[in-house]
Amino acid sequence: MFAPTPLPICVTGDPVLYQIAAPVTEFDARLEALAHSAMVTMDAAKGVGIAAPQIGVSLRFFIVASRANERYPDAPNMAPVVMVNPCILAASNELVAGEEGCLSVPGKRLSILRHQWLDVSWQSLDGETHHARLEGFVARIFQHELDHLDGITLLERIERQHKEPVPS
Repeated sequence: MFAPTPLPICVTGDPVLYQIAAPVTEFDARLEALAHSAMVTMDAAKGVGIAAPQIGVSLRFFIVASRANERYPDAPNMAPVVMVNPCILAASNELVAGEEGCLSVPGKRLSILRHQWLDVSWQSLDGETHHARLEGFVARIFQHELDHLDGITLLERIERQHKEPVPS
C-alpha cells in the first residue's frame, strides 16, 4: 500500500468554503477514503483539525486532532477523531478568547471568542453515534471546524464577533 499525497487545501475565495455542507448519508469506503485523505492533508499542513470543505468536498465531516506542534505548542495531545454529521447539544455561557489560525486562511491569526465547553454528538465512519463533553482547546477546534461546515471561515467569524453583542 502506498502513502497518499496530501490534497490541495481550499483557501479564502474558494466557493466551497462558503456553502453549507450536505449531511453524510452513506457510510461507505468512499467516505473512509475521503477521511483518510483529509487526515494526510491535515498532518502535512501541521493542522489540529480539518473539515471536508477545506479539501473541496461539501460534506458534513471533520477531524479533530489536537496535538502540540509549531502552530499550537501548548495544545493537548489526543488521538485524531473523525466526526461525521457533528452537532452541538449544549454549550457554556462563558466565552473565551483564543488565537486561531486556519489552513484555509493562510498567514492570519485572529483572536476568536468560543464557548469554553460543549456537549456534542457525531457519527463515526461506521455510522455509530457518539456523545462527549469537550473543553478548552479541543472545544475550540470543534467549533472552528463546525464553522467550516456552515460556510463560515475565520474571517466571517471575526466579522460576526465584532457585530454581535457579547452575552453576559
